[in-house]
Amino acid sequence: MNYSISEILSYTFMQRALIVGIPVALCSALLGVSLILKRYSMIGDGLSHVGFGALALAAALNLAPLKVAIPVVIAAAFLLLRISENSKINGDGAIAIVSSSALAVGIVVTSITGGLNTDLYSYLFGSILALSHEDVILSLVLCAVVLLLYIFFYSKIFSVTFDENFSLATGTNAKAYNMVISLLTALTVVLGMQIMGTLLISSLIIFPGLTAMRVFKSFKSVVISAAVQSVFCVAVGLFVSFYAETATGATVVCINLFCFIMFSIIGFLRTVGFSKSK
Repeated sequence: MNYSISEILSYTFMQRALIVGIPVALCSALLGVSLILKRYSMIGDGLSHVGFGALALAAALNLAPLKVAIPVVIAAAFLLLRISENSKINGDGAIAIVSSSALAVGIVVTSITGGLNTDLYSYLFGSILALSHEDVILSLVLCAVVLLLYIFFYSKIFSVTFDENFSLATGTNAKAYNMVISLLTALTVVLGMQIMGTLLISSLIIFPGLTAMRVFKSFKSVVISAAVQSVFCVAVGLFVSFYAETATGATVVCINLFCFIMFSIIGFLRTVGFSKSK
């Protein structure tokens, strides 16, 4: 069936998906740039596995999913940071240990309690139908917190992202600001799981930054480009998934992949053109 945009927006679940999806996309893109530059890009994937374990536990205990997942994922983010800073295990190794352990716990709990129920399935693969009115309010509040903290600490996050040793030498408490980045990432991952699912949320964090870096070079221009592109991809992905009746999270990833290919081609052509001009 053919639907007009106004008809699509008349559905409550689409309104909720856009209201939550756009700010989550914005938060993901902003944090993703710093995580990529710090070579910590897989933290989103690791924390999403932790989120699945927390959601499985919440379902088994008949508790509110987000209220369980948020503190657990935040604690895991701080644990990952502490392990990578204070031991011989590097960041990727720490992520692998924590994420695989949490995923295993989630699978064991799920198997004991009778397998995946509808709520767990929707969080695993993402579902715009899973957003309740309470989820929307909580998501908007947490997105506002993430954006305000990012804006407030922007200069420090920029400093810690590019040269942590120099930041320490100038008196900046790099560990504290790394904790801020970890906290904001944890919140964003939990919020994004509702739209993208635990299997695909890391793509929402990583794709926009990597795509922007194909064309733009300065930190500010990359951040702005990543933010615009992320919001665009989520919005377009939601509409395409509605028309095509495809999984929302996977559709958003495909739109991101298309943008990545386009930006890569543009970046390549610019490089070739610049070389010839010399």
